[in-house]
Amino acid sequence: MIRIEEITGLVLAGGRGMRMGQVNKGLQLLGTEPMVAHVLRRLRPQVGQIVINVNQDLERYAEFSCPLVCDLIPDYAGPLAGLHAGLSICTTPYIVTAPCDSPFLPDNLVEHLAAALTREQAQLAVAITVAPENQFQDAQHRTTAKWQQQAVFCLLKTDIQSHLDLFLKRGGRKVSDWYADLKIVEVAFENAADFRNINTCAELAETTLDSH
Repeated sequence: MIRIEEITGLVLAGGRGMRMGQVNKGLQLLGTEPMVAHVLRRLRPQVGQIVINVNQDLERYAEFSCPLVCDLIPDYAGPLAGLHAGLSICTTPYIVTAPCDSPFLPDNLVEHLAAALTREQAQLAVAITVAPENQFQDAQHRTTAKWQQQAVFCLLKTDIQSHLDLFLKRGGRKVSDWYADLKIVEVAFENAADFRNINTCAELAETTLDSH
């Protein structure tokens, strides 16, 4: 069994927020608090410590009293660059990632990912969900439904850092391409809405804390 103290939480907030008008998405208000505050509140009880990957607005993010780490790869290279940065300062044997724009992440995320990682002796566990329009009540339809990988919600062993280093040095950027060379386990979560990410100002304006 993996203990909470062995897991570092990494909040990915290093993007440019292009679809939201080039603003830092994690700092945009949902209700009376920035979205990242909601993410931190849900993730903090599930891990031993939290690090935030961020490439701008460092002074604002410092207010959340978590260590900050910037990408080591230039030009906003995506979530793998954020993971790469987080791994560079991680001191625990496991790290779990979550994006700053998913304020409803499940409170059992790490528990389920850790159980599957241990059970399957995998290197990485990643969440999968069924889109709401494809959800069914009976088991027969559930097994044939199309599952969607929530690639930035994953728990991994930090000893695969060198594998990621090599992948990035060779120019790799896509998360799915990196996963292809790892032993992964997909972990099903029933409520896809828990993994909703808010990408645009319009989506944010339409979202309330009880709307998901």
